[in-house]
This record gives sequence, C-alpha cells and structure tokens, in this order.
Amino acid sequence: MSACHRLLRLSASRRAFSTTTTKSWLPTQPYSRLSPTPRHLSLQLSSPKPLIAYHTTTKLLSQTTTTPSPPSPPPPQIYTPPTTGLLSLLPPSWIPYAELIRLDKPAGTYYLYLPCLFSTLLAAPLSPSHPLTVLSCSLLFLSGAIIMRGAGCTINDLWDRNLDPHVTRTALRPIARKAITPLNALIFTGGQLLAGLAVLLQFPTSCFYYATPSLLLVTLYPLAKRVTYYPQFVLGLTFSWGAILGFPALGIDLLSNSAAMTAAGLLYASNVAWTVLYDMIYAHQDIKDDAKAGIKSIALKHDKETKQVLTGLAAVQVALLAGAGVAAGAGPVFFIGGCGGAAVTLGVMIKRVNLKSVKDCWWWFVNGCWITGGAISLGLGTDYLIRYYSETKVEKEDQ
Repeated sequence: MSACHRLLRLSASRRAFSTTTTKSWLPTQPYSRLSPTPRHLSLQLSSPKPLIAYHTTTKLLSQTTTTPSPPSPPPPQIYTPPTTGLLSLLPPSWIPYAELIRLDKPAGTYYLYLPCLFSTLLAAPLSPSHPLTVLSCSLLFLSGAIIMRGAGCTINDLWDRNLDPHVTRTALRPIARKAITPLNALIFTGGQLLAGLAVLLQFPTSCFYYATPSLLLVTLYPLAKRVTYYPQFVLGLTFSWGAILGFPALGIDLLSNSAAMTAAGLLYASNVAWTVLYDMIYAHQDIKDDAKAGIKSIALKHDKETKQVLTGLAAVQVALLAGAGVAAGAGPVFFIGGCGGAAVTLGVMIKRVNLKSVKDCWWWFVNGCWITGGAISLGLGTDYLIRYYSETKVEKEDQ
C-alpha cells in the first residue's frame, strides 16, 4: 500500500473516533453563544440546594409552630369496692352516694362542726343556758354539719366532674368515674338540702335568717378555684359560718348585743384564718396534678414560702381568737388553755409537717382538727363550766 493510501485511512479512522466520542457527552442540539442550553443545565445542577433548604425550613417551621397538647389525664385507675370499714356494710347501690358525701372521711365534717361548737361554748356564758341545753344544741349542730358537709361535697363534685379525672386523688370519685350521673347527683343534693333545712328549723327562727346566706358560699366555692389562687379564702368564709350561729341558737340577738356581735365577728375571722391554714396543707397533696389540670390554689401560688404563710395565718388566728374571748368576757382558762393550746399545737404542726409528702399532709389535715380544735374546745368548755357553776353558787348564796 502506497504512502498516500495510508494517510487517507488514518484520517478516516480519526474522524470516526472523534464522532463516536463526541456523541456520548455533547448535547444533541448544536451549540451557540445565544443558545439557552448552558443556562438550563446550570439551573438543573444547582436546583438540589434550594430543595434541601426548602425541606429543612419547612421541617423547622413545623417543629416550632406545633401547638402543645393539653395535659393528659393520669393513668387509668381500677376502682375496687370497699371491703372494710363503714362503707363495706352498706348495700352496693348505696356505696357511691356514701362516697360522694365522704362518709368514710369525716375530717371535713369535723372542720365544719368545730366553728359551731366554738360559738356555742363562747356564747353560753352570755346566756342563761343550762349545760344540758348547750350539749343538745351542740349535738344538733353536729347532725347539721354531717348533712351540709355532704351537700357541699356533692355540689363540689358536680362542678369538678370534668377536672377530677385529671387529678390522681380524685379520679375515682363517684361522679368522675361515672358511678353517679350528674342528674342523680343534683337530685341527691336537693334531698340533702331539705334534710339540712329540717335540722335548721329545730333552732330558733333567727338562726334561719343567719344561716341562709351561707348556701351562696357553698355553691360558689368550687367556682373560686377556677378564677383565683385563693379559693381557700372562699372555703374559709363557707366553713366558718357556724362561728356566728351559736349565738342566735342560744337566744342571743346579735343585732342588739354589741359584745356578742363583736365576739362572733372576731371568732368568725379567726376560723377563716384557720380554714385557710389547714386547707393550704391539704392542697399540697394535689399540687402537681393541680398545676397540670389548671386548678388554682394558694399552695401553688406560695409553694416556696408556704411555711411562712402558715405561720402568719396561725398568728392571725390566735390573735383573733383572743380578741373574741376579750369581747365575750372569757376567763384566764380560755386564754391559757384555748389560745395558748392553739398556738402550741399550730406551731408544732407547721414545724413538723412535710409538705412534699402526700401522706404526711393528709395525716396533719385529719388530726389537726382534733389537736388544735380540741385545745380550743377544751379551753372554751372549761371556761364556760367554771363561770356557770361560779354564778350558780353565788345565786344560791344570795338566796
């Protein structure tokens, strides 16, 4: 083969090689300066960055704008009927109603009854009442306290039927667990109020007019915990109402007897302070659940300075109690036994109660009514008997 033919074949093979390699990577359309193809290719190559940024931003926005879910109720609890105690002796259909009025937890009844007892014993020396009359009046107040405390619990549970399931301690209450319908509870409340009226009519007529306004407070207390951190103050106004009733129950007209009016007012205020004190300890049982459920209480508002608040309330209670004794002309036994006993017992309770322990708070709440309330009652009762028999002895000597 000549040199000319070799050159021709080599040139042809180079053209074929260049054609095949160019088709594998060059665009199919002819390239020109005015062609938009390079700009189109550059957009395709840079497009993943905006997509990544978009998805990341969307994810962050979705995380920051998510609305927090409402507090979930505590884990479901299993209700077991009582096998011991008073409730275990009742027919099964009665048990929910007995639980509704807290028949198995009488501490609340005692706290409602004690102001009635205080006022009866404080008023007794101001009236010509025989000890048996004072005793019968006190027992009548006890029956009324049992009934009206039950009515107050029923009204409270009706108000709280949507809140109680979110609190561990109250989740198994009869209305909360749907053992009693709201309608049946409402009918039951009406029956309790009628029974309370029957007891009230056994007292002098003036007692009816003094006692009736308390029903408004009984109804409003459950509402207070939704609008204020101090529902215990409203509870104090409610539970302390009996501090006024002992005087008209023994025939003393408060409107015409300024000394009795002053004594009743100071005793009432003293019991309001005491109610706020012991219920603040009681509220510490539910402080965590109340915060989750949105229930307000003085324990939540003053959690870090609770013992200072309790100390101040105790000082106010004892001072007002002493003022009531001065107005009523009480003797030294009342001031030493009643006021002094209250100061000592309250001081011990405030120092020793463990506010972080539900069990300890409950123990002091239950026993505080007997410890402090017993000291005050003993001082009042002893002072009354000493004064009564001293006056009786003087009368006999004059005859």
